[in-house]
Amino acid sequence: MLLVLTGTSGARPPGVPDGWVGTWGGAAAAGVGEGYANYSIRNVVHTSVGGSAVRVRLSNRFGTQPAVMGRVSVAVAAAPGSAAAAEGTMRGVTFGGVESITIPAGAEVVSDSVALRVPRDGDLLVSTYTPVASGPVTYHGLATQTSFFTRAGDFVLEASGVSYGERTSAWHYVSGVDVRGSGAAGTVVAFGDSITDGAGATSGANRRWPDLLADRLRGRLGVVNSGISGNRVLLDGGGFGVNALARFDSDVVDVTGVRSVILLEGINDIQQVPHQTDPGVVVAAYRQFVVQAHARGIRVVGGTVLPFKGWRVYDPELEAVRQGLNSFIRTGGVFDAVIDFDAVMRDSVDPLVMRAEYDSGDHLHPNDAGYQAMADAVDLGKL
Repeated sequence: MLLVLTGTSGARPPGVPDGWVGTWGGAAAAGVGEGYANYSIRNVVHTSVGGSAVRVRLSNRFGTQPAVMGRVSVAVAAAPGSAAAAEGTMRGVTFGGVESITIPAGAEVVSDSVALRVPRDGDLLVSTYTPVASGPVTYHGLATQTSFFTRAGDFVLEASGVSYGERTSAWHYVSGVDVRGSGAAGTVVAFGDSITDGAGATSGANRRWPDLLADRLRGRLGVVNSGISGNRVLLDGGGFGVNALARFDSDVVDVTGVRSVILLEGINDIQQVPHQTDPGVVVAAYRQFVVQAHARGIRVVGGTVLPFKGWRVYDPELEAVRQGLNSFIRTGGVFDAVIDFDAVMRDSVDPLVMRAEYDSGDHLHPNDAGYQAMADAVDLGKL
């Protein structure tokens, strides 16, 4: 359930929502704890495109009761990974002209527009203050980024960041950031699992393959990362998010300005217990992605599943499922375009293994060099 608290001018096709595009996303994965009374959380997020105005999305998707946001702010970070705001950039955020909002259980809200010069390929600080405990906190666990918090009260508008003495490797409440005035033609959504989420990449360096794709695009399109570590196409996964079909609307269709989606999911259906041993079931889900996306005017680019020989559960039966999925992705004729990530990442001698120079060490997740190779494999003209 999405509550949009800014004015609208009627329905518009994907890609042209009044000049707004998505610059960052962190798909809501699960709920944690029983609420953070008197906490200020300063989430560090990285932009793909810049602009002259910004708005933020906050989520209570996995909450079981209303979540009270006492105050919210946005600022440009003074330096990469810093809790301090660049001079003159701290802005209070409102919702329908009011600084406090209560988000119903299961809902997401979008803030009013805030005038702020947002840099491309830079860090923003999205800070929230929650005065009372409101049940499980919606979060994204694998941020591959350090954010900050304090349990000592409302420091949302503090520019120095000195009060934010504690650190977290997750994003809490914030699920998206949009910008206006970027000149971008729309938004590309990278939809997938831990390989899209950035497992194995250097923390704080923005070396996930969607970040590196944004670097190549240089502001022509926004890039939103809707990867969730451990996510599956067919089954819910606790802290790994609901199944990919169930989250398709919230994490793809509802993304601001979406015009295309790169789909890279399936390895967890194969390697997680219970193992999916029938590729046809996953293929049927792929077909549904495409049908539902096309019905909303969204282009779908299919990515082949990466090699995983050497991963702890690998065996020939599971490998046969991966081969079946990749055969369909390459030749099924369903996708608008295909990125053959498998061909880019596999070893030239043993094609069932990831190339050593691209392997993070676990034989499933790429390292920084591997993610760069994946980003370089995307034909920008197909987006």
